[in-house]
Amino acid sequence: MSQTGGFRGYVAVQGRGVIALPLSLRKKYKLDQAGSQVEITEREDGVIELRPTLPIPAKEAWFWDERWNTGEREVDEHVRKGEITVSETVDDFMAHLTAISKE
Repeated sequence: MSQTGGFRGYVAVQGRGVIALPLSLRKKYKLDQAGSQVEITEREDGVIELRPTLPIPAKEAWFWDERWNTGEREVDEHVRKGEITVSETVDDFMAHLTAISKE
């Protein structure tokens, strides 16, 4: 761990310039998935920065999580079956939530 609390360590550079990131970092930044990319920036002070990049913005990655998408498919199925309730007002909506929470 570095002073900032993040990972600090060494990796070997292979003959063709290939490096292997530690598994903990690959999982943390979702770089363990096929097609993952890393942005490389060479700074003037000689530091090489690596930034994980995703095909979608990181702040929107939650939407593509399998658990979230399972929930989306469940909701779509309820809508398809007509298993929905439409509330005209916030009070009606809250009353409906109260009623179903008691069931």
